Amino acid sequence: MTVTPQQPHGALRSYGRIKARPIKARQAQLLESLGPRLEIPEGPFDPLSLKPDAEAVWLEIGFGGGEHMAGQAERSRGTLIIGVEPFLNGVASALRHVDERKLANVRVHQGDAREVASRLPDGCLDRVFVLFPDPWPKSRHHKRRIIQPDFLVELARLLKPGGGLRFATDWAEYADWTLERVKASGLFRGPLGDPAIPPADHLTTRYEEKKLGDCGPVFLDFTRI
Repeated sequence: MTVTPQQPHGALRSYGRIKARPIKARQAQLLESLGPRLEIPEGPFDPLSLKPDAEAVWLEIGFGGGEHMAGQAERSRGTLIIGVEPFLNGVASALRHVDERKLANVRVHQGDAREVASRLPDGCLDRVFVLFPDPWPKSRHHKRRIIQPDFLVELARLLKPGGGLRFATDWAEYADWTLERVKASGLFRGPLGDPAIPPADHLTTRYEEKKLGDCGPVFLDFTRI
């Protein structure tokens, strides 16, 4: 897998670097052998073309090391999960999880989730996860956040009526930012439940355990109107 992250024309990057430490030998091998088999097609595509018998299709935006995505896929093997992550080391880690758990219901793409979203058809998704995205805490960088009014419109286009959107962050201001914009969109109901309590089906990630933010994890669950 040697895909270079792309972004929609004119869009600011919502992520920082795309590669850090050297990739371990086994993960590098998986990038070459398993990665191409799990890639999504170029151009517009229907997710069900990747797994025609899928009972549902979920999208995870920025899956980090892939442990949440792999855990959810292992729990719900009848669901197709498409994961998009710009960080090559994260993609390599995710491939290891997929390989070890022998998951046939995951597709992995290195790149910008907004570019992938633009190629998906209306109403094709049952759930979307945006878990602990880059908070871009400085005010001058807020325009780089993945949660923006136009991207919420795009997610609403992709979700089926009643489909779920889960956003999580450990930055209090980003939680408020997201809640304000989701409510202003008029496209979603929620948040559902207590934002301070992890949802019953949540799987804790390594990033979450590092506690790098300025507050405890906040979980905002919404449904598409």
